[in-house]
Amino acid sequence: MSALPPLSANAGWLARSRAAVWHPCTQMKQHETLPLVPIARGEGAWLVDFDGRRYLDAVSSWWVNLFGHAHPRINAALRAQLDDLEHVILAGFTHATVVELSERLAALAPPGLGHAFYGSDGASATEIALKMSFHAWSNRGAPEKREFVSLEGSYHGETLGALAVTDVPLFRDTYAPLLRRCATVPSPDARRARPGESASDVAERAAQGLEAHLAAHHATTAALIVEPLVQGASGMAMHDPRYLARARELCTRFGVHLIADEIMTGFGRTGTLFACEQAGVSPDFLLLSKGLTGGYLPLACVLTTDEVYAAFWDDDTARGFLHSHSYTGNALACRAALAVLDIFRDDDVIAANRAKAQRWAARAAALAAHPRARNFRNRGMIWAFEADNPRPDFARWCFARALARGVLLRPIGRTVYFMPPYVVTDDEFALLCDTAAEVLDAA
Repeated sequence: MSALPPLSANAGWLARSRAAVWHPCTQMKQHETLPLVPIARGEGAWLVDFDGRRYLDAVSSWWVNLFGHAHPRINAALRAQLDDLEHVILAGFTHATVVELSERLAALAPPGLGHAFYGSDGASATEIALKMSFHAWSNRGAPEKREFVSLEGSYHGETLGALAVTDVPLFRDTYAPLLRRCATVPSPDARRARPGESASDVAERAAQGLEAHLAAHHATTAALIVEPLVQGASGMAMHDPRYLARARELCTRFGVHLIADEIMTGFGRTGTLFACEQAGVSPDFLLLSKGLTGGYLPLACVLTTDEVYAAFWDDDTARGFLHSHSYTGNALACRAALAVLDIFRDDDVIAANRAKAQRWAARAAALAAHPRARNFRNRGMIWAFEADNPRPDFARWCFARALARGVLLRPIGRTVYFMPPYVVTDDEFALLCDTAAEVLDAA
């Protein structure tokens, strides 16, 4: 009698994870038929499971990984930091790593953003900015400015405050009774173009909607929050920089803060270090997370202006900004972020990415022309399209189909997108295009 084949190493970890780990944004019952993917290690743009199968990480592990997994320079920076300081309370104390990071971010950000407040993740950055905006207005004698405005289809996180300015029904509607709802204004999504309209025309039309809202409600509005150039969770909705320029103009005219949520678009994703650069604007708050540490450790940063900072400068503790968490400004996370900034500087990453995107435009032409691809679009290091008339379970089916070909794709509804680490090669990008084309052929 022949021996039974050895149990897959993946199988053991699958069973243990399904029993013990409640996974995020997941209907766990679906994993009765759609197995979890257990990952043993990362190698550059690739993830490797316990049986040695490799998967090209086309989504940068939820948009956080910039320079590949297990990057030697970031690894070395963290090892060095461990020998000095792992963490210290940031209330009443400071440390060299957080000071250096704050100074370097201020120097790289749009002009005027010289004060850094740290959180743990993108949703906490949103919460910090909303609280800070309201509290600044209150300290300046305008406590009635407590309302917020976001774009249709916006996504700014899933904690209760962040959900209040999120307009994605899947995330928002279940928890609607708990939320303090805010107003929404038209999105400048270029896919909304009417016959004969350009992306700039759509942006201007949306800006007119914003203008009408602020004209009527500016006295009670604290801030407008925007994902600059790309609205991620609503399907990689891309818009013309004109909207940001008009939003800055209108917020200034009506006395409303502008919050730029660059949690996803920051650190080179749109072709410039920060998306706001393409409109030549400085927001009142710049929200950073995800790629800030290259995908290594949770860290968020809210950069703001002298004017906002000054609103809290007082002898009264209650007029200070009342927000904290235990790991604020964690030294290890800050060291990872400094290593990321070093790589951007030393390797001229923005210029290298532009050259790659130009080469890859030609490689993606066949996919863009596929008869079942709609609205093919690209900005910087993000590519997206909609699958035309896909099967009802398209997102899960596409995920499984691509995994079988060694590619990690995670569609948003029927929107297929690539947001890979910047270390992806020409051949690996070709694999992404070929896999997406095969998915469309088979859908």
